[in-house]
Amino acid sequence: MRTLVIGSGIIGVTSAYYLARSGHQVTVLDRQSGPGLETSFANAGQLSTGYAAPWAAPGIPLKAIKWLLSEYSPLIINPRLDWSTLRFIGAMLRNCTSARYATNKSRMLRLAEYSRLSFSELRQQLDIDDDSRARGTLQLFRNPKQVRDAAKDIALLQQYGIPYQQLDVEQCIAAEPALAKVADKLAGGLRLPQDETGDCYKFTERLAEHCRALGVEFRFGVNVRELRVAAGRIRTVVTDDGDYEAENYVMALGSYSPLLLKPIGIDIPVYPVKGYSLTLPIQSEADAPVSTIMDETHKVAVTRLGDRIRAAGTAELTGYSTALPDSRRRTVAHVVNDLFPDAGKVADAELWTGLRPMTPDGTPVVGATPYPNLYLNTGHGTLGWTLSCGSARLLADVINEQPTQIEVEGLTMQRYRVINTFKPRHIALRGRARWRVELKT
Repeated sequence: MRTLVIGSGIIGVTSAYYLARSGHQVTVLDRQSGPGLETSFANAGQLSTGYAAPWAAPGIPLKAIKWLLSEYSPLIINPRLDWSTLRFIGAMLRNCTSARYATNKSRMLRLAEYSRLSFSELRQQLDIDDDSRARGTLQLFRNPKQVRDAAKDIALLQQYGIPYQQLDVEQCIAAEPALAKVADKLAGGLRLPQDETGDCYKFTERLAEHCRALGVEFRFGVNVRELRVAAGRIRTVVTDDGDYEAENYVMALGSYSPLLLKPIGIDIPVYPVKGYSLTLPIQSEADAPVSTIMDETHKVAVTRLGDRIRAAGTAELTGYSTALPDSRRRTVAHVVNDLFPDAGKVADAELWTGLRPMTPDGTPVVGATPYPNLYLNTGHGTLGWTLSCGSARLLADVINEQPTQIEVEGLTMQRYRVINTFKPRHIALRGRARWRVELKT
């Protein structure tokens, strides 16, 4: 069966791998010169099953106001808001209730745990060097309120049987000895011992090599322009390199997926939330982190990647802008200097930006569409690497019409209100149906 995967980030490459492993003849298209060169390139480096949670949560609206007024804000909003940004913000606010947070987080944890098991299996089968470590994630609290608020997440971790450790300040230091120098800034932590770290770009690049061994063909430098529809199915992918045809199509283009889907009537609420990272060499081993620390106050992750430190954070709502102003390093650099002041020279760190494909409810969109040969694997937000193997494996089972290992409910576009606005005359005029996807209220 010929299957075309659009996008060669971590989601596209894992999709290609599981499809090829199940017998598909896979071609992957991407505009970049190689795999993993956009959002997958310099992310936080976390495989964080236990930390999988939606950004939309109770108390976030008030926190957002405080963040916007703070010196080191984890949130930046372009004052010239367009309709897509306003829609995304409005949909997020509707998901900031306790009930929706519990539902959304449970969906994410279900997929994240499946992905963790799939990663473990894949690592046993393949030799992939990606600077990986299995030393857990430490969610770091700077005040007693954050410690108390963690009880809600702990209840869900208990529900899904995900191991965790509630730590006081001394125990945080035992897990991350370099924090001893800043003990007075800490109130406690929540450690997730099953979480791992690694270089997502290296993993994506190495997995692509294994995909090639399975017969996957990668076509790089190919700009996809549109999807063409005939008789209610995707017929052709139009590119600047000519037209590509297959029996099945997988949309794994991250934040750019809606730009190709909307013209054929699928308007999924995936928004490009801009993030930044700094990568710096370690100068003092004793003063560096041993794994990942997630600063709950500033929403910045600091991760050990071999002989480097990767710090990533900030949520900027500014559409598809990939501008990289040096001023954006401020919040991320502050956290590194504040928690690990002697680990490396932050002033010389490499600044990077990427567009995270976020959904308002945090859960990615995986599975079928109204077109019987078009499938989605997008909207993973900050958890693309964490959820990649699980969502790709799940999608392969869906496409192959095989029983899935986890429940699909709540992960597909069907969790949104899908209104069929199909009109018969569109068959004769354009050969396409029109669909509108709205958030359920």
